[in-house]
Amino acid sequence: MAQFRRFMEIIGTGVDAVGVVIIVIGALFSTGRFCFRMRAAPGRSYRHYRQDLGRAILLGLEFLVAGDIIRTVVVAPTLENVIVLGLIVLIRTFLSIALEVELEGRWPWQNPKEARPSSRMENPIEGGRGE
Repeated sequence: MAQFRRFMEIIGTGVDAVGVVIIVIGALFSTGRFCFRMRAAPGRSYRHYRQDLGRAILLGLEFLVAGDIIRTVVVAPTLENVIVLGLIVLIRTFLSIALEVELEGRWPWQNPKEARPSSRMENPIEGGRGE
């Protein structure tokens, strides 16, 4: 049983590492695309940069939550660890929803046809005056 817990701890840490790598590579990739787009279409570059970076963060957060769940439930399922896991998942879920609203301009459960893009979302550089 101790070997199984150790193996699951390694798996959980590996899943966490994948999440961090996704965020770092996503940030580097997004920054590279931003620099390239600045030359081609400077007006829209910032919005695309934020969207690319937000997507990388969202995907990385999913892996980080999965790693926390694996390590807490399998390795050390104490009441204290489960409560801490619950708080971590709650905070990361809030961050995920906030990023989703920022990227898509709507709530995750909202129908895309019902959503009306806010002027702030259209062009954050110019303070919402449109493109």
